[in-house]
Amino acid sequence: MKKFWKWKNQAATETTPAERTLYLNGTIAEESWFDDEVTPQLFKDELQSSGGNITVWINSPGGDCVAAAQIYNLLMDYRGNVTVKIDGIAASAASVIAMAGTKVLVSPVSMLMIHNPMTVAMGNSEEMQKAIEMLTEVKESIINAYEIKTNMSRAKISHLMDAETWMDAGKAVELGFADEIMKRSIGDDELEAPEVSMLYSQAAITNSLMDKITVKCRIQQKPEIKEHSVDDYLEQLNSKKFHV
Repeated sequence: MKKFWKWKNQAATETTPAERTLYLNGTIAEESWFDDEVTPQLFKDELQSSGGNITVWINSPGGDCVAAAQIYNLLMDYRGNVTVKIDGIAASAASVIAMAGTKVLVSPVSMLMIHNPMTVAMGNSEEMQKAIEMLTEVKESIINAYEIKTNMSRAKISHLMDAETWMDAGKAVELGFADEIMKRSIGDDELEAPEVSMLYSQAAITNSLMDKITVKCRIQQKPEIKEHSVDDYLEQLNSKKFHV
């Protein structure tokens, strides 16, 4: 079993309280937690080994939805505050875990992605139908986590999952998947959050494309051919005869 999580504990000082930090990096459980009693219990024991507030840093492309569901439940049931910080990417199953935060902060350069659950199945048509029904129920359970956090309608969340929606920091906050964008501490002055999220200029892209096409397909003009009259040709012929 390869651990994808790591704890860092900082003892209390005269000025700061004790702090516990959980790092979730890489794939969420390379081996499924389905029918696994040992790994989830190990995570639970480490989580509950001490009290106080915790910070969870997430940088993960996703992974096993069963493991994500159990971690989500354990964090939701934790007695202290859980501050989630997405510093890279929280995609797929990792985005579900992020929804367990009392407060969810996103880096200005981070991404969050939600989509429909996937699986691999084999067998006859009845087995395939069972797999479809299972995926439908898994999707409904994932929507529960998103709905609790965002207060968005289930229909809209379902559409976002169908479209495999990628969100930058601004869009994640706008849709309610995150609470704030992380900022540098710079005294009294504060950095303003970007007003535009997922900025895309179709006009700029079109103009750039047209400029490139114009350069590639530019038609060179043919050199201008000077027209001569009959008198010009007779003059040239007489000139040649004179020189002979």
